[in-house]
Amino acid sequence: MGAAVSGVAGALAAYQDGDVERAGALAAEAGTPLGAELATYLAAGPSGPVYDQPAAFTAFIRGGGNVELYRRLSEELAARYDSWRPAALLDLGCGDGLAIEPALARASFRPERIDLVEPSEALLADVEVPGARRFSLTAQDFLVADGSTWNLTQSTFALQSIEPAARAEVLSALRPRTERLVLAEFDVPDSADLESLARRYERGVAEYGEQASLVAQGFLLPVLLGVAAGTARTNWEHPAAQWTRQLEAAGFADVTVEPLADYWWSPAVLITASQPG
Repeated sequence: MGAAVSGVAGALAAYQDGDVERAGALAAEAGTPLGAELATYLAAGPSGPVYDQPAAFTAFIRGGGNVELYRRLSEELAARYDSWRPAALLDLGCGDGLAIEPALARASFRPERIDLVEPSEALLADVEVPGARRFSLTAQDFLVADGSTWNLTQSTFALQSIEPAARAEVLSALRPRTERLVLAEFDVPDSADLESLARRYERGVAEYGEQASLVAQGFLLPVLLGVAAGTARTNWEHPAAQWTRQLEAAGFADVTVEPLADYWWSPAVLITASQPG
């Protein structure tokens, strides 16, 4: 297994160096599911922005380790709805509703106003939250276009897709307009070597069975290659401590980090913050 994983790591190293042909050959020689998928992906060429491929993203988010992850997440969100009773709730980057729908179903309290923000029209169209206001905009554009305030803002594995400097602007704009903020994110290590990336993504692909190719080609591999190469990135994840620092720099107070769930990629955490004073 070590040699096979090293083969994928070698392919990632070749990709870093700009040698796509060698990367594809090394991936094909790796003898692992991830290696085979990587070779196919490199031979076909990039397939477009990952969040614009709803079939692959939906298969990813609703299968594998995400089943338990989102079960835990919906429980935690529902508990906060019932405890905090927010009259107005904002979900930034709601995707296809996988977090907010079961959370609202579990909770005994329902906010009077629910605002859903999701740049992918295809994903937003699948959200089943009757009466919610819907905005097919980026977080940046939404906060400029809409002047509302909220008692609670949630963002589940979404702010990682915004480059850190732009995210800092989003958080600074959001801070005076929401009483509380809840983020679900991954507590990733400061740095990850290629062997570690290959091992973790190998586990991720293995979780999807018959849908492994769809998920790998349409979602996991674009993300992996962006992380490995540091270019054409689709997300900017951080250790939990760095999320805390960015929230505090934006003016949020009482920032806390709680374990949420184990996951093949990195442990998931729930980060809460509030307006100061």
